[in-house]
Amino acid sequence: MPKFIAFLRGVNVGGRIIKMAELKTAFETAGFKKVSTFLQTGNVTFDSHLKESLLKAKIERMLAKAFRYPAKVQVVSFENLAKIVAANPFSEASSDYHQYVIFIENQLEIALVAEAGKLLGEELKIGQGVVYWKVKKGQTLKSPFAKLLTKTKYKDFNTNRNINTLQKIIKSS
Repeated sequence: MPKFIAFLRGVNVGGRIIKMAELKTAFETAGFKKVSTFLQTGNVTFDSHLKESLLKAKIERMLAKAFRYPAKVQVVSFENLAKIVAANPFSEASSDYHQYVIFIENQLEIALVAEAGKLLGEELKIGQGVVYWKVKKGQTLKSPFAKLLTKTKYKDFNTNRNINTLQKIIKSS
């Protein structure tokens, strides 16, 4: 059975608290197998025979009902996640920088990077359904790109994870 990860957007920030044990139970109740959570930021691994596009809709409905919020998730197979991490163009970045993967839908990665243009101190590269982002440590929340991600046309269609977190998720599977 294929293994997937759901990246929940906006969990345990801004007053929306979801306990990982409750999140795990919700996934198991919905019929997912081998469910596990990773960190406290809404990373859920599970097995399923469904396709990614069907999983996204099912999980968003389930979370909205269980936790009473307009859930937004990105679902990625472990096979695709490994490819995304391996393709990181910033793997040689100095320790002065954070490296993130922005999981984005509706093929918005091209528009997002085009609108971002050249950002001082930041680098962006388009990947397959993702944007790779390198930003100076301490600037992540203050950066122009971070502010761009909160624009109405992007905010409901993306979530990001630090490359280190993604590497740990892959190793834990």
